[in-house]
Amino acid sequence: MYFAKGFLFLLPQTFLLFLLQFGFSQDTITISKPIRDGDVLVSKGETFALGFFSPGASTNRYVGIRYYRAPEQPVVWVANRDNPINDTSGVLSIDVHGNLLLHVEDRNQRIWSTNIVTQSSNNSTHAQLLDSGNLILVLNKTSEVLWQSFDYPTDTTLPNMKLGLDRTTGLNRILTSWKSKDDPGTGNCSYVLNTNSSSPELYLYKSNILWWRSGHWNGFGWSGVPPLSHPNYLFNFSIVNNQTETTTSWVELLPEIFSRLVVDESGSIQRFLSREGDQGWFSLGSAPLDRCDNYGKCGAFGKCQLQNDTEFECTCLPGFQPKSPSEWSLRNASSGCVRKRGQASICKSGDGFVKVENVKLPDSSFARVDEKLSLKECEQQCLENCSCAAYGVVDAKEEVGCLRWYGELIDTRVLNGGQNLYVRVDALELGHSMGFFANKRRLAILVVGLLVITSLLIFQFAHFLIKRKRKGRGRQPTLNSDVTASSTTFQDSQKLDEGIENLDLPFFDISTILAATDNFSFAKRLGQGGFGPVYKGQLANGQEIAIKTLSRSSRQGTEEFKNEVMLIAKLQHRNLVRLFGCCIHKEEKMLIYEYMPNKSLDLFIFDEIEGKIMDWRKRFEIISGIARGVLYLHQDSREKIIHRDLKASNVLLDATMKPKISDFGLARLFRDDQIEANTNRVVGTYGYMSPEYAMEGLYSIKSDVFSFGVLTLEIISGKRNNHYLTGSPYLNLIGHVWDLWMEGKALDIVDSSLAQVYSASEVLRCIQIGLLCVQEQAADRPTMAEIIFMLGNETTLPQPGKPAFINKRTINYGQDSSSSTRAPTSLNDVTISVIEAR
Repeated sequence: MYFAKGFLFLLPQTFLLFLLQFGFSQDTITISKPIRDGDVLVSKGETFALGFFSPGASTNRYVGIRYYRAPEQPVVWVANRDNPINDTSGVLSIDVHGNLLLHVEDRNQRIWSTNIVTQSSNNSTHAQLLDSGNLILVLNKTSEVLWQSFDYPTDTTLPNMKLGLDRTTGLNRILTSWKSKDDPGTGNCSYVLNTNSSSPELYLYKSNILWWRSGHWNGFGWSGVPPLSHPNYLFNFSIVNNQTETTTSWVELLPEIFSRLVVDESGSIQRFLSREGDQGWFSLGSAPLDRCDNYGKCGAFGKCQLQNDTEFECTCLPGFQPKSPSEWSLRNASSGCVRKRGQASICKSGDGFVKVENVKLPDSSFARVDEKLSLKECEQQCLENCSCAAYGVVDAKEEVGCLRWYGELIDTRVLNGGQNLYVRVDALELGHSMGFFANKRRLAILVVGLLVITSLLIFQFAHFLIKRKRKGRGRQPTLNSDVTASSTTFQDSQKLDEGIENLDLPFFDISTILAATDNFSFAKRLGQGGFGPVYKGQLANGQEIAIKTLSRSSRQGTEEFKNEVMLIAKLQHRNLVRLFGCCIHKEEKMLIYEYMPNKSLDLFIFDEIEGKIMDWRKRFEIISGIARGVLYLHQDSREKIIHRDLKASNVLLDATMKPKISDFGLARLFRDDQIEANTNRVVGTYGYMSPEYAMEGLYSIKSDVFSFGVLTLEIISGKRNNHYLTGSPYLNLIGHVWDLWMEGKALDIVDSSLAQVYSASEVLRCIQIGLLCVQEQAADRPTMAEIIFMLGNETTLPQPGKPAFINKRTINYGQDSSSSTRAPTSLNDVTISVIEAR
């Protein structure tokens, strides 16, 4: 993608020898015309060919699509990439259900299938290879396309092929690298269109770690990719982002060229170009190109700019300084930057914005987007919200649209042809950056401005006192109310106001919530959580929301509500649920979250039917996503936070099944130098609480690690930790897994719905990590940073010690030993158990 010269590695040709020998022109597979190993399907214009091949030095056989007339005939799609055939007996045909089926003829062994549900028979469909490189399965009578290879890309994207999410079907098209040049199996690198924000970006992952991003779409193209990487005289790029789909694609403008984009096993994206008659393929560029391309190279609020080899490339944005100067002196900027002293509570004190020119704007998943605002209106919107750290323009072509960042500014780098970023700073930093004090006239303006601001603050304080006095009168119990209950509610509300009155969080009017939920219609009710009922709503702008209400009968009260508002308002991470705001109306209190269409994790992993749609790859991604979310809480957020109630029902799933940790009502803040704390009120859920917390009230980051370990084992097994396991003498899942681990039979615990379609080594690694997390001694458990490393790297892991809570049960054969009480499965709401210490 970045401009660079080079050639694609040479791939061997195997099945094309058949083309040269026999000159087949067939482009269609029917019931009477299957494709056997040695046969070749060629598109009508002879642009692409389909057949069996063996990559590199491998002898395994795969069905793939290659270029036909282009140099070197590179493979662009593989059907059975993870299930090769070890001989030449493969056949690709139409089966009795009208599906395209790859099987071994002699042994009647199924290798791969389009696997669509249709009423069609084998006489009613045919498969055709198009000149676009798309293999389609078509209904004969209506010409309806039932399936297409473009919807299931491997490592290559071609012109007119979409990447991204089809919101009507849930299909998400991503690229994944080959394992090696000799193995087209699903590799460790993936290229994904992030659809979780209002401003999509392309992400490159390596071993589940975010490696590089494209920047948002700015009207010309991807803002983090220089114009030379996508010249407009060769290609036309487009993006669609609506309620139906969020996708990106590109087309060639010159008919005589061939082009493709490939993600390879080294963690690189490359765009290649060739023409018929050329000797090879030219690389138009690749990403990541340099050190500053690595995601988050300079940490939060850092800026990366390549210098000469002797100078460190990282600096802090205006108004910020290194969080750890000692690490920065060693050229390690991963800890990022923090506001300079005296600016921690910057807000409406003469503050303004410093323009940082020609940069790749920060990760837009931490930003809010309004495509209708002008740049001036964007500045005003940002200035009015104390949490707004920076702003920039969405569409650089039309100079319209507003990006506002309310969390950390991550992955900012200097880039030729980049955009302007406006970073919020206080008056002193603003004056320093703009040479303010070099001009006496400007100094006079500053003095007058400060006087005006002081007057406004005095006025606001007086207004606040009057408003608070009126609120107190308005909350007095009515004659028809229960006096005791009303007085308690009034005191709770007063405590709540004192905690969040000045918190910079959007407050929703009750009329907005009533309109969004059809007056809290029963049809909008999602379920019952620990706070109270949870409703689905839709705002006037189309944004779907979840409203969690605090019922009067809830076991959780004002403190938990206040705690959740004050904590989660400060958090911004893709694996944490996003809080849009709150609503307080008289005695009613509500939290407004982003809506999670797939509800909670326990709905899938503990349900035999739903569990079947969650394959091992998805489960592993969920485990890794939860780990990244907890690591953010422990280490990377502005505050060090212990969740204290991490469990399956508190992990919500978005439209693409990405996990988001929710429910911070029981969370607690830690100082950076604090190791553990003690509480007289033990809260949480049985089965997830660490022994030192459950028994002694001691909690630390290792308490969350224990809960993560339990959750990992539950995701792998599809069983609850605190439920009786048939055939096991142990009281819980931990004991059962430990017993199997010691016997060398740990894979016996794997959820039967996975049907042995998983990587045994990867599953064993996750089981071992889970057991390391639930060790009895907190000091023996790994940190979340170590867990992330263990999940993403094939290193030797330490052997786990004895877990906590693995006492064996005594079975009384005179009673029904299999009976147990089954906890209810949550919906989009969450449940919390509160246990008072004796």
